[in-house]
Amino acid sequence: MAVVSKNIPAPDLVPVKRALLSVSDKTALVEFAKKLAGKGVELISTGGTSKALAEAGLPVRDVSEVTGFPEIMDGRVKTLHPAVHGGLLAIRDDAEHAEAMKTHNIAPFDLVVVNLYPFEDVVQKGGDYAAVVENIDIGGPAMVRASAKNHAYVTIVTDPSDYDAVIDALEANEGAMPYALRKQFAAKAFSRTATYDAAIANWFASTLEIESPQWRAFGGKLDSVMRYGENPHQQAGFYKTAEQRSGVSTARQLQGKQLSYNNINDTDAAFELVSEFDPKRTSAVAIIKHANPCGVAEGSSIVEAYKSALACDPVSAFGGIVALNQTLNAEAAEEIVKIFTEVIIAPDATEEAQAIVAAKKNLRLLVTGGLADPRTPGLAIKTVAGGLLVQSRDNLVVDDLDLKVVTKRTPTEQELADLKFAFRVAKHVKSNAIVYAKDGATVGVGAGQMSRVDSARIAARKAIDAAEAAGLVEPLTKGCVVASDAFFPFADGLLSAIEAGATAVIQPGGSMRDDEVIAAADEHGIAMVMTGARHFRH
Repeated sequence: MAVVSKNIPAPDLVPVKRALLSVSDKTALVEFAKKLAGKGVELISTGGTSKALAEAGLPVRDVSEVTGFPEIMDGRVKTLHPAVHGGLLAIRDDAEHAEAMKTHNIAPFDLVVVNLYPFEDVVQKGGDYAAVVENIDIGGPAMVRASAKNHAYVTIVTDPSDYDAVIDALEANEGAMPYALRKQFAAKAFSRTATYDAAIANWFASTLEIESPQWRAFGGKLDSVMRYGENPHQQAGFYKTAEQRSGVSTARQLQGKQLSYNNINDTDAAFELVSEFDPKRTSAVAIIKHANPCGVAEGSSIVEAYKSALACDPVSAFGGIVALNQTLNAEAAEEIVKIFTEVIIAPDATEEAQAIVAAKKNLRLLVTGGLADPRTPGLAIKTVAGGLLVQSRDNLVVDDLDLKVVTKRTPTEQELADLKFAFRVAKHVKSNAIVYAKDGATVGVGAGQMSRVDSARIAARKAIDAAEAAGLVEPLTKGCVVASDAFFPFADGLLSAIEAGATAVIQPGGSMRDDEVIAAADEHGIAMVMTGARHFRH
Protein backbone atom coordinates (compact mmCIF):
# COMPACT_ATOMS: atom_id res chain seq x y z
CA MET A 1 0.00 0.00 0.00
CA ALA A 2 1.42 3.38 -1.02
CA VAL A 3 1.94 6.05 1.64
CA VAL A 4 -0.06 9.20 0.95
CA SER A 5 1.85 12.48 1.11
CA LYS A 6 0.53 15.21 3.40
CA ASN A 7 1.90 17.81 0.95
CA ILE A 8 3.69 19.83 3.59
CA PRO A 9 5.98 22.25 1.73
CA ALA A 10 9.70 22.00 2.41
CA PRO A 11 11.37 25.09 3.87
CA ASP A 12 13.89 26.84 1.63
CA LEU A 13 16.52 27.21 4.33
CA VAL A 14 17.12 24.84 7.26
CA PRO A 15 19.52 26.07 9.98
CA VAL A 16 22.17 23.49 10.76
CA LYS A 17 22.39 23.17 14.53
CA ARG A 18 23.00 19.44 15.00
CA ALA A 19 25.12 17.06 12.90
CA LEU A 20 25.57 13.28 12.93
CA LEU A 21 28.95 12.09 11.62
CA SER A 22 29.74 8.43 11.00
CA VAL A 23 32.36 7.80 8.33
CA SER A 24 34.62 5.00 7.20
CA ASP A 25 36.73 7.27 4.97
CA LYS A 26 38.05 9.93 7.33
CA THR A 27 39.64 12.08 4.62
CA ALA A 28 39.39 15.77 5.65
CA LEU A 29 37.02 14.79 8.48
CA VAL A 30 38.69 16.68 11.32
CA GLU A 31 39.10 19.91 9.37
CA PHE A 32 35.45 19.75 8.27
CA ALA A 33 34.23 19.04 11.80
CA LYS A 34 36.27 21.95 13.15
CA LYS A 35 34.53 24.31 10.75
CA LEU A 36 31.14 22.94 11.76
CA ALA A 37 31.95 23.30 15.45
CA GLY A 38 33.19 26.81 14.78
CA LYS A 39 29.72 27.65 13.52
CA GLY A 40 28.14 26.34 16.70
CA VAL A 41 27.01 23.01 15.27
CA GLU A 42 26.61 20.24 17.86
CA LEU A 43 28.57 17.13 16.80
CA ILE A 44 27.17 13.64 17.39
CA SER A 45 29.31 10.72 16.25
CA THR A 46 29.95 6.98 16.37
CA GLY A 47 32.84 4.63 17.12
CA GLY A 48 36.04 5.42 15.31
CA THR A 49 34.69 8.71 13.99
CA SER A 50 33.89 9.89 17.51
CA LYS A 51 37.35 8.87 18.68
CA ALA A 52 39.06 10.75 15.83
CA LEU A 53 37.12 13.92 16.61
CA ALA A 54 37.74 13.67 20.36
CA GLU A 55 41.46 13.14 19.80
CA ALA A 56 41.47 16.32 17.71
CA GLY A 57 40.08 18.16 20.75
CA LEU A 58 36.61 18.69 19.33
CA PRO A 59 33.49 18.65 21.55
CA VAL A 60 31.65 15.53 20.41
CA ARG A 61 28.88 13.38 21.90
CA ASP A 62 28.87 9.68 21.23
CA VAL A 63 25.71 8.34 19.62
CA SER A 64 25.24 6.02 22.61
CA GLU A 65 24.50 9.12 24.70
CA VAL A 66 21.67 9.94 22.29
CA THR A 67 20.20 6.45 22.16
CA GLY A 68 20.82 5.56 25.79
CA PHE A 69 22.10 2.24 24.45
CA PRO A 70 25.74 1.15 23.96
CA GLU A 71 27.24 -0.04 20.72
CA ILE A 72 26.98 -3.84 20.67
CA MET A 73 27.94 -6.81 18.55
CA ASP A 74 31.33 -5.40 17.46
CA GLY A 75 29.68 -2.18 16.36
CA ARG A 76 27.13 -3.89 14.13
CA VAL A 77 24.34 -2.25 16.13
CA LYS A 78 24.75 1.38 17.12
CA THR A 79 22.62 3.72 15.01
CA LEU A 80 19.62 1.46 14.29
CA HIS A 81 17.52 3.14 16.97
CA PRO A 82 14.40 5.38 17.06
CA ALA A 83 16.39 8.17 18.68
CA VAL A 84 18.55 8.28 15.57
CA HIS A 85 16.11 7.46 12.81
CA GLY A 86 13.34 9.52 14.37
CA GLY A 87 15.69 12.49 14.22
CA LEU A 88 16.41 11.72 10.58
CA LEU A 89 12.91 11.01 9.31
CA ALA A 90 10.71 13.42 11.26
CA ILE A 91 8.68 15.91 9.22
CA ARG A 92 9.18 18.82 11.54
CA ASP A 93 6.20 20.84 10.29
CA ASP A 94 3.84 17.90 10.82
CA ALA A 95 2.04 18.26 14.15
CA GLU A 96 1.86 14.50 14.74
CA HIS A 97 5.58 14.06 14.04
CA ALA A 98 6.44 17.00 16.27
CA GLU A 99 4.37 15.56 19.09
CA ALA A 100 6.05 12.14 18.70
CA MET A 101 9.47 13.76 18.88
CA LYS A 102 8.47 15.63 22.05
CA THR A 103 6.89 12.57 23.67
CA HIS A 104 9.92 10.36 23.02
CA ASN A 105 12.55 13.04 23.56
CA ILE A 106 13.85 12.83 19.98
CA ALA A 107 15.94 15.72 18.68
CA PRO A 108 16.27 16.33 14.92
CA PHE A 109 19.48 16.03 12.91
CA ASP A 110 20.02 18.81 10.40
CA LEU A 111 23.19 17.46 8.79
CA VAL A 112 24.24 13.83 8.36
CA VAL A 113 27.71 12.91 7.16
CA VAL A 114 28.07 9.22 6.31
CA ASN A 115 30.27 7.19 4.00
CA LEU A 116 30.10 3.44 3.90
CA TYR A 117 32.27 0.50 4.88
CA PRO A 118 34.83 -0.08 2.08
CA PHE A 119 33.10 -3.13 0.61
CA GLU A 120 34.37 -2.52 -2.94
CA ASP A 121 37.95 -2.01 -1.75
CA VAL A 122 37.93 -5.25 0.25
CA VAL A 123 36.67 -7.17 -2.79
CA GLN A 124 39.28 -5.58 -5.05
CA LYS A 125 42.06 -6.49 -2.62
CA GLY A 126 40.98 -10.14 -2.61
CA GLY A 127 39.46 -10.33 0.85
CA ASP A 128 38.16 -13.73 1.91
CA TYR A 129 34.45 -14.47 2.17
CA ALA A 130 34.14 -13.57 5.84
CA ALA A 131 36.04 -10.30 5.45
CA VAL A 132 33.91 -9.25 2.49
CA VAL A 133 30.64 -10.02 4.27
CA GLU A 134 31.76 -8.16 7.39
CA ASN A 135 32.31 -5.06 5.23
CA ILE A 136 28.68 -4.98 4.09
CA ASP A 137 27.44 -1.82 5.78
CA ILE A 138 23.92 -1.90 7.25
CA GLY A 139 23.53 1.10 9.55
CA GLY A 140 25.31 3.44 7.13
CA PRO A 141 23.00 2.89 4.14
CA ALA A 142 19.99 3.03 6.46
CA MET A 143 21.00 6.47 7.71
CA VAL A 144 21.87 7.66 4.21
CA ARG A 145 18.54 6.56 2.77
CA ALA A 146 16.54 7.96 5.70
CA SER A 147 18.29 11.32 5.49
CA ALA A 148 17.99 11.46 1.71
CA LYS A 149 14.27 10.69 1.85
CA ASN A 150 13.78 13.49 4.35
CA HIS A 151 15.89 16.01 2.41
CA ALA A 152 13.11 18.51 3.00
CA TYR A 153 14.81 19.02 6.38
CA VAL A 154 18.06 17.03 6.39
CA THR A 155 21.27 17.53 4.45
CA ILE A 156 22.98 14.21 3.67
CA VAL A 157 26.66 14.22 2.69
CA THR A 158 28.23 10.97 1.46
CA ASP A 159 31.43 12.20 -0.19
CA PRO A 160 34.36 14.07 1.43
CA SER A 161 34.74 16.04 -1.81
CA ASP A 162 31.47 17.81 -0.89
CA TYR A 163 32.65 19.12 2.48
CA ASP A 164 33.77 22.46 1.05
CA ALA A 165 30.41 22.94 -0.71
CA VAL A 166 28.65 22.43 2.63
CA ILE A 167 30.80 24.99 4.42
CA ASP A 168 30.42 27.47 1.54
CA ALA A 169 26.64 27.09 1.66
CA LEU A 170 26.52 27.58 5.42
CA GLU A 171 28.62 30.72 5.13
CA ALA A 172 26.50 32.08 2.30
CA ASN A 173 23.23 31.44 4.14
CA GLU A 174 24.08 32.39 7.71
CA GLY A 175 24.39 28.82 8.93
CA ALA A 176 21.52 27.32 6.95
CA MET A 177 21.37 24.89 4.03
CA PRO A 178 19.26 25.72 0.96
CA TYR A 179 16.64 23.30 -0.34
CA ALA A 180 18.17 23.11 -3.83
CA LEU A 181 21.47 21.84 -2.44
CA ARG A 182 19.72 19.42 -0.07
CA LYS A 183 17.97 17.89 -3.10
CA GLN A 184 21.23 17.54 -5.00
CA PHE A 185 22.92 15.81 -2.08
CA ALA A 186 19.92 13.49 -1.67
CA ALA A 187 20.11 12.45 -5.32
CA LYS A 188 23.83 11.74 -4.94
CA ALA A 189 23.18 9.76 -1.76
CA PHE A 190 20.66 7.44 -3.42
CA SER A 191 23.08 6.94 -6.33
CA ARG A 192 25.75 5.92 -3.85
CA THR A 193 23.62 3.39 -1.99
CA ALA A 194 22.35 1.97 -5.28
CA THR A 195 25.90 1.48 -6.55
CA TYR A 196 26.95 0.00 -3.20
CA ASP A 197 24.10 -2.51 -3.20
CA ALA A 198 24.80 -3.37 -6.84
CA ALA A 199 28.41 -4.19 -5.97
CA ILE A 200 27.25 -6.46 -3.14
CA ALA A 201 24.67 -8.22 -5.30
CA ASN A 202 27.14 -8.80 -8.12
CA TRP A 203 29.78 -10.09 -5.71
CA PHE A 204 27.29 -12.63 -4.37
CA ALA A 205 26.30 -13.66 -7.90
CA SER A 206 29.93 -14.14 -8.88
CA THR A 207 30.94 -15.90 -5.65
CA LEU A 208 27.97 -18.27 -5.73
CA GLU A 209 28.29 -18.72 -9.51
CA ILE A 210 24.73 -17.59 -10.16
CA GLU A 211 24.88 -17.04 -13.90
CA SER A 212 21.59 -15.18 -14.31
CA PRO A 213 20.30 -13.63 -11.07
CA GLN A 214 16.62 -12.77 -11.09
CA TRP A 215 17.48 -9.11 -10.42
CA ARG A 216 20.55 -7.41 -11.89
CA ALA A 217 22.02 -4.05 -11.01
CA PHE A 218 25.20 -2.35 -12.12
CA GLY A 219 26.82 0.77 -10.79
CA GLY A 220 29.87 2.91 -11.20
CA LYS A 221 31.43 6.12 -9.95
CA LEU A 222 31.78 9.09 -12.27
CA ASP A 223 35.40 9.50 -13.32
CA SER A 224 34.99 12.23 -15.89
CA VAL A 225 32.38 14.07 -17.90
CA MET A 226 33.04 13.81 -21.63
CA ARG A 227 32.78 16.85 -23.88
CA TYR A 228 30.29 14.70 -25.80
CA GLY A 229 29.58 11.08 -26.69
CA GLU A 230 30.08 9.31 -30.00
CA ASN A 231 28.71 12.44 -31.68
CA PRO A 232 28.64 16.09 -30.57
CA HIS A 233 24.89 16.06 -29.91
CA GLN A 234 25.23 13.20 -27.38
CA GLN A 235 26.07 13.68 -23.70
CA ALA A 236 28.45 11.21 -22.06
CA GLY A 237 30.32 10.41 -18.88
CA PHE A 238 32.89 7.77 -17.93
CA TYR A 239 32.03 5.69 -14.87
CA LYS A 240 34.44 3.32 -13.18
CA THR A 241 33.19 0.09 -11.67
CA ALA A 242 34.62 -1.99 -8.84
CA GLU A 243 36.43 -4.28 -11.29
CA GLN A 244 40.19 -3.75 -11.15
CA ARG A 245 41.12 -4.98 -14.63
CA SER A 246 44.28 -3.46 -16.08
CA GLY A 247 43.37 -1.20 -18.94
CA VAL A 248 42.04 2.23 -19.79
CA SER A 249 40.01 2.51 -16.56
CA THR A 250 42.99 1.85 -14.29
CA ALA A 251 45.69 3.53 -16.39
CA ARG A 252 47.60 6.66 -15.45
CA GLN A 253 47.50 9.31 -18.14
CA LEU A 254 50.98 10.75 -18.33
CA GLN A 255 50.18 13.43 -20.87
CA GLY A 256 47.79 14.68 -23.54
CA LYS A 257 44.33 16.18 -23.56
CA GLN A 258 41.31 14.53 -21.96
CA LEU A 259 40.22 11.21 -23.40
CA SER A 260 37.02 11.39 -25.40
CA TYR A 261 34.18 8.86 -25.38
CA ASN A 262 35.48 7.30 -28.61
CA ASN A 263 39.07 7.35 -27.31
CA ILE A 264 38.10 5.33 -24.25
CA ASN A 265 36.06 2.85 -26.28
CA ASP A 266 38.82 2.32 -28.84
CA THR A 267 41.64 2.26 -26.29
CA ASP A 268 39.85 -0.44 -24.32
CA ALA A 269 39.47 -2.51 -27.51
CA ALA A 270 43.13 -2.04 -28.36
CA PHE A 271 44.45 -3.00 -24.94
CA GLU A 272 42.16 -6.01 -24.59
CA LEU A 273 43.49 -7.27 -27.94
CA VAL A 274 47.17 -6.74 -27.23
CA SER A 275 46.74 -8.38 -23.81
CA GLU A 276 46.17 -11.66 -25.67
CA PHE A 277 49.92 -11.76 -26.33
CA ASP A 278 52.18 -12.93 -23.51
CA PRO A 279 54.94 -10.30 -23.14
CA LYS A 280 57.36 -12.98 -21.93
CA ARG A 281 56.96 -14.79 -25.25
CA THR A 282 56.80 -11.96 -27.75
CA SER A 283 56.51 -8.24 -28.34
CA ALA A 284 53.13 -7.28 -29.75
CA VAL A 285 51.40 -4.14 -31.03
CA ALA A 286 47.79 -3.50 -32.02
CA ILE A 287 46.62 -0.45 -33.94
CA ILE A 288 42.88 0.19 -33.57
CA LYS A 289 40.44 2.42 -35.41
CA HIS A 290 36.73 2.54 -34.51
CA ALA A 291 37.16 -0.46 -32.20
CA ASN A 292 38.54 -2.65 -35.03
CA PRO A 293 42.19 -3.56 -35.57
CA CYS A 294 43.73 -2.15 -38.71
CA GLY A 295 47.04 -3.81 -37.91
CA VAL A 296 48.36 -6.28 -35.33
CA ALA A 297 51.78 -7.88 -35.20
CA GLU A 298 54.28 -9.77 -33.09
CA GLY A 299 57.98 -9.08 -33.34
CA SER A 300 61.39 -9.47 -31.80
CA SER A 301 60.98 -5.96 -30.39
CA ILE A 302 58.19 -3.44 -29.89
CA VAL A 303 59.44 -1.25 -32.71
CA GLU A 304 59.55 -4.18 -35.15
CA ALA A 305 56.07 -5.25 -34.10
CA TYR A 306 54.80 -1.70 -34.63
CA LYS A 307 56.30 -1.44 -38.11
CA SER A 308 54.71 -4.75 -39.13
CA ALA A 309 51.34 -3.75 -37.68
CA LEU A 310 51.45 -0.39 -39.45
CA ALA A 311 52.27 -2.03 -42.78
CA CYS A 312 48.94 -3.88 -42.76
CA ASP A 313 46.88 -0.72 -43.27
CA PRO A 314 48.86 2.53 -42.98
CA VAL A 315 45.94 4.60 -44.26
CA SER A 316 43.51 3.49 -41.54
CA ALA A 317 46.19 3.76 -38.85
CA PHE A 318 46.14 7.56 -39.19
CA GLY A 319 44.42 8.92 -36.07
CA GLY A 320 44.32 5.48 -34.46
CA ILE A 321 45.04 3.97 -31.06
CA VAL A 322 48.32 2.10 -30.51
CA ALA A 323 48.46 -0.56 -27.79
CA LEU A 324 51.65 -2.34 -26.70
CA ASN A 325 52.09 -5.43 -24.55
CA GLN A 326 55.51 -4.28 -23.31
CA THR A 327 57.13 -1.05 -22.14
CA LEU A 328 57.16 1.79 -24.65
CA ASN A 329 60.80 2.62 -25.36
CA ALA A 330 62.41 5.51 -27.22
CA GLU A 331 62.91 3.59 -30.46
CA ALA A 332 59.25 2.63 -30.68
CA ALA A 333 58.08 6.08 -29.59
CA GLU A 334 60.05 7.72 -32.40
CA GLU A 335 58.29 5.51 -34.96
CA ILE A 336 54.81 5.92 -33.52
CA VAL A 337 54.89 9.73 -33.44
CA LYS A 338 55.76 9.89 -37.14
CA ILE A 339 52.05 9.72 -37.95
CA PHE A 340 49.09 11.29 -36.18
CA THR A 341 48.07 9.02 -33.31
CA GLU A 342 45.33 9.67 -30.76
CA VAL A 343 46.43 7.42 -27.87
CA ILE A 344 49.33 5.18 -26.89
CA ILE A 345 48.61 2.67 -24.13
CA ALA A 346 51.26 0.36 -22.68
CA PRO A 347 52.14 -1.32 -19.38
CA ASP A 348 54.87 1.29 -18.90
CA ALA A 349 57.01 3.87 -20.72
CA THR A 350 60.65 4.81 -20.31
CA GLU A 351 61.60 8.40 -19.49
CA GLU A 352 63.16 8.73 -22.94
CA ALA A 353 59.95 7.56 -24.60
CA GLN A 354 57.88 9.95 -22.48
CA ALA A 355 60.10 12.85 -23.58
CA ILE A 356 59.63 11.94 -27.25
CA VAL A 357 55.85 11.67 -26.90
CA ALA A 358 55.77 14.96 -24.96
CA ALA A 359 56.62 16.80 -28.18
CA LYS A 360 53.12 15.89 -29.36
CA LYS A 361 51.17 17.75 -26.67
CA ASN A 362 47.74 16.39 -27.66
CA LEU A 363 48.86 12.75 -27.89
CA ARG A 364 47.59 10.84 -24.87
CA LEU A 365 50.03 8.45 -23.23
CA LEU A 366 48.57 5.91 -20.80
CA VAL A 367 50.44 3.40 -18.66
CA THR A 368 48.60 0.55 -16.99
CA GLY A 369 51.21 -1.24 -14.90
CA GLY A 370 50.23 -4.60 -16.39
CA LEU A 371 48.13 -6.43 -18.95
CA ALA A 372 44.54 -7.66 -18.75
CA ASP A 373 44.40 -11.44 -18.32
CA PRO A 374 42.37 -12.68 -21.32
CA ARG A 375 41.27 -15.76 -19.35
CA THR A 376 39.76 -13.83 -16.42
CA PRO A 377 35.98 -14.17 -16.20
CA GLY A 378 33.83 -11.08 -16.15
CA LEU A 379 30.68 -9.55 -17.56
CA ALA A 380 29.88 -7.80 -20.82
CA ILE A 381 26.85 -5.52 -20.79
CA LYS A 382 24.91 -3.95 -23.64
CA THR A 383 21.81 -1.79 -23.47
CA VAL A 384 18.75 -2.40 -25.62
CA ALA A 385 15.42 -0.59 -25.55
CA GLY A 386 13.92 -1.31 -22.17
CA GLY A 387 16.57 -3.75 -21.04
CA LEU A 388 20.11 -4.96 -20.59
CA LEU A 389 21.86 -7.83 -22.33
CA VAL A 390 24.34 -9.37 -19.90
CA GLN A 391 26.77 -12.13 -20.79
CA SER A 392 30.04 -13.53 -19.53
CA ARG A 393 33.20 -12.07 -21.05
CA ASP A 394 34.60 -13.95 -24.03
CA ASN A 395 37.60 -15.39 -22.19
CA LEU A 396 38.41 -18.29 -24.52
CA VAL A 397 42.04 -18.35 -25.58
CA VAL A 398 43.12 -20.20 -28.71
CA ASP A 399 46.00 -21.87 -26.85
CA ASP A 400 43.43 -23.65 -24.68
CA LEU A 401 41.25 -24.91 -27.53
CA ASP A 402 41.31 -28.42 -29.00
CA LEU A 403 42.40 -27.72 -32.57
CA LYS A 404 41.52 -30.35 -35.15
CA VAL A 405 42.97 -30.67 -38.63
CA VAL A 406 40.08 -31.66 -40.92
CA THR A 407 41.79 -31.59 -44.32
CA LYS A 408 44.14 -33.95 -46.08
CA ARG A 409 46.98 -31.49 -45.71
CA THR A 410 48.28 -30.64 -42.25
CA PRO A 411 49.46 -27.07 -41.68
CA THR A 412 53.19 -26.50 -41.43
CA GLU A 413 54.69 -25.37 -38.14
CA GLN A 414 54.81 -21.77 -39.37
CA GLU A 415 51.27 -21.93 -40.71
CA LEU A 416 50.00 -23.27 -37.39
CA ALA A 417 51.69 -20.44 -35.50
CA ASP A 418 50.14 -17.91 -37.88
CA LEU A 419 46.74 -19.59 -37.65
CA LYS A 420 46.76 -19.23 -33.88
CA PHE A 421 47.88 -15.62 -34.24
CA ALA A 422 45.11 -14.85 -36.73
CA PHE A 423 42.40 -16.48 -34.62
CA ARG A 424 43.65 -14.56 -31.57
CA VAL A 425 43.16 -11.34 -33.52
CA ALA A 426 39.81 -12.39 -35.05
CA LYS A 427 38.39 -12.63 -31.53
CA HIS A 428 38.68 -8.84 -31.36
CA VAL A 429 37.36 -7.97 -34.82
CA LYS A 430 33.72 -7.01 -35.30
CA SER A 431 31.67 -9.76 -36.95
CA ASN A 432 31.66 -10.93 -39.61
CA ALA A 433 35.43 -11.07 -39.24
CA ILE A 434 38.16 -12.29 -41.59
CA VAL A 435 41.84 -11.92 -40.73
CA TYR A 436 44.71 -12.68 -43.09
CA ALA A 437 48.08 -13.14 -41.36
CA LYS A 438 51.64 -13.99 -42.30
CA ASP A 439 54.80 -14.28 -40.22
CA GLY A 440 53.09 -13.12 -37.04
CA ALA A 441 51.41 -10.06 -38.53
CA THR A 442 48.05 -9.19 -40.01
CA VAL A 443 48.19 -8.52 -43.74
CA GLY A 444 44.48 -7.89 -44.25
CA VAL A 445 41.46 -7.39 -41.96
CA GLY A 446 37.81 -7.48 -42.99
CA ALA A 447 35.39 -6.38 -40.25
CA GLY A 448 31.74 -5.87 -39.54
CA GLN A 449 30.26 -7.01 -42.83
CA MET A 450 26.85 -8.54 -43.35
CA SER A 451 28.33 -11.49 -45.26
CA ARG A 452 31.53 -13.37 -44.59
CA VAL A 453 32.49 -13.36 -48.25
CA ASP A 454 32.40 -9.54 -48.23
CA SER A 455 34.74 -9.48 -45.23
CA ALA A 456 37.12 -11.80 -47.09
CA ARG A 457 37.08 -9.59 -50.18
CA ILE A 458 37.52 -6.35 -48.23
CA ALA A 459 40.46 -7.78 -46.31
CA ALA A 460 42.06 -8.85 -49.61
CA ARG A 461 41.44 -5.42 -51.13
CA LYS A 462 43.11 -3.73 -48.18
CA ALA A 463 46.12 -6.03 -48.62
CA ILE A 464 46.40 -4.95 -52.25
CA ASP A 465 46.23 -1.28 -51.26
CA ALA A 466 48.89 -1.76 -48.56
CA ALA A 467 51.18 -3.52 -51.07
CA GLU A 468 50.84 -0.69 -53.55
CA ALA A 469 51.61 1.86 -50.83
CA ALA A 470 54.74 -0.11 -49.89
CA GLY A 471 55.83 -0.58 -53.51
CA LEU A 472 55.45 -4.37 -53.40
CA VAL A 473 54.85 -6.42 -56.52
CA GLU A 474 52.11 -8.48 -54.90
CA PRO A 475 50.10 -8.30 -51.67
CA LEU A 476 51.31 -10.10 -48.57
CA THR A 477 48.22 -12.28 -48.64
CA LYS A 478 50.08 -14.49 -51.08
CA GLY A 479 51.12 -17.46 -48.94
CA CYS A 480 49.26 -16.20 -45.87
CA VAL A 481 46.81 -17.94 -43.54
CA VAL A 482 43.25 -16.84 -42.84
CA ALA A 483 41.06 -16.88 -39.73
CA SER A 484 37.29 -16.60 -39.57
CA ASP A 485 35.52 -15.72 -36.33
CA ALA A 486 32.65 -18.12 -37.15
CA PHE A 487 32.06 -20.98 -39.56
CA PHE A 488 31.88 -20.57 -43.32
CA PRO A 489 28.18 -21.14 -44.17
CA PHE A 490 29.19 -21.75 -47.79
CA ALA A 491 32.44 -22.38 -49.59
CA ASP A 492 32.37 -18.95 -51.28
CA GLY A 493 34.05 -17.12 -48.40
CA LEU A 494 36.81 -19.70 -48.27
CA LEU A 495 37.26 -19.54 -52.04
CA SER A 496 37.69 -15.76 -51.81
CA ALA A 497 40.41 -16.28 -49.20
CA ILE A 498 42.11 -18.88 -51.38
CA GLU A 499 41.94 -16.48 -54.33
CA ALA A 500 43.66 -13.87 -52.15
CA GLY A 501 46.51 -16.31 -51.57
CA ALA A 502 45.68 -18.11 -48.32
CA THR A 503 47.26 -21.56 -47.90
CA ALA A 504 45.72 -22.49 -44.54
CA VAL A 505 42.55 -21.58 -42.68
CA ILE A 506 41.34 -21.67 -39.09
CA GLN A 507 37.64 -21.53 -38.29
CA PRO A 508 35.21 -22.85 -35.66
CA GLY A 509 33.34 -25.31 -37.88
CA GLY A 510 29.79 -26.38 -37.15
CA SER A 511 28.09 -25.45 -40.41
CA MET A 512 25.61 -27.76 -42.10
CA ARG A 513 27.95 -27.46 -45.10
CA ASP A 514 31.23 -28.20 -43.31
CA ASP A 515 31.80 -31.15 -45.66
CA GLU A 516 31.39 -28.88 -48.67
CA VAL A 517 33.83 -26.33 -47.22
CA ILE A 518 36.37 -29.02 -46.31
CA ALA A 519 36.10 -30.49 -49.80
CA ALA A 520 36.84 -27.07 -51.31
CA ALA A 521 39.91 -26.77 -49.11
CA ASP A 522 41.13 -30.22 -50.13
CA GLU A 523 40.50 -29.46 -53.80
CA HIS A 524 42.81 -26.45 -53.55
CA GLY A 525 45.39 -28.20 -51.40
CA ILE A 526 45.07 -25.94 -48.37
CA ALA A 527 45.10 -26.97 -44.72
CA MET A 528 42.10 -26.38 -42.48
CA VAL A 529 41.96 -26.35 -38.69
CA MET A 530 38.73 -26.22 -36.71
CA THR A 531 38.56 -24.80 -33.20
CA GLY A 532 35.07 -25.83 -32.14
CA ALA A 533 34.56 -22.34 -30.67
CA ARG A 534 33.50 -19.10 -32.33
CA HIS A 535 34.17 -15.46 -31.48
CA PHE A 536 31.17 -13.41 -32.59
CA ARG A 537 31.66 -9.75 -31.66
CA HIS A 538 28.81 -7.37 -32.37
